[in-house]
Amino acid sequence: VVGGVGPFAGIDLLGKIAAETIANKDQDHLTVLNWSQPGQIVDRTDFLLGQVTENPAGALALQVQQLGKMGAGVVGIPCNTAHAPRIFNQIRAELAAANCTVQLLHMIEEVGRFLRENLPEVKKVGVLSTTGTYRAGVYLANLEPWGFTAVLPPISLQTEKIHPAIYDPEYGIKACGLATPQAQANLREGITALKAAGAEAIILGCTELPLAFTKPTAAGLPLIDPTLILARALIRAANPAKLKPL
Repeated sequence: VVGGVGPFAGIDLLGKIAAETIANKDQDHLTVLNWSQPGQIVDRTDFLLGQVTENPAGALALQVQQLGKMGAGVVGIPCNTAHAPRIFNQIRAELAAANCTVQLLHMIEEVGRFLRENLPEVKKVGVLSTTGTYRAGVYLANLEPWGFTAVLPPISLQTEKIHPAIYDPEYGIKACGLATPQAQANLREGITALKAAGAEAIILGCTELPLAFTKPTAAGLPLIDPTLILARALIRAANPAKLKPL
């Protein structure tokens, strides 16, 4: 696990890997390596919005390689924004250039697979995310091949309410490690707008967002947790016999 993007999301992924593993005692669990070195990775949204020039792909690729040297065979990056093509394609290119044979899962593709297998009746899927993921069209591009249409909030709501729920230094989830009342109110407003726009399910498209929801639904719509989906995909790739059934 590349666990520093962000650290609370990495910890959340570790817990979900353990929770989704078939195990009756400590020794039954999988070996999990969490490399959390956030100071080396520039903010993914800042890069995508042109606020910094350094592509975080370089640092992310180095951390995937570090995990490979430590013995990891399969790696996941619990950051939706890192899967924007300008970042993720470069990570793959750098891993190939380094002859790194670690299997790097694509979390957004795993979300598409999950939706097709488990919610085939849904056609329009709302997306709550960072503004970097929003502007890069990460879900717009990746859900279409699976037969789904991504629904996004209006840009004003995105920049004034949704993104601050994640990033605000006073009440945002990244700063606090939990969803403050203000962050929760912002996200509820986002879900209401997405439902009004026709969304039949909501993707929590930033790995901090699952920290804001303790129930599987909101406003009567199913919530899709990419962190949980990535956890299950990592177990499936490492040892499918250890994966709990849904």
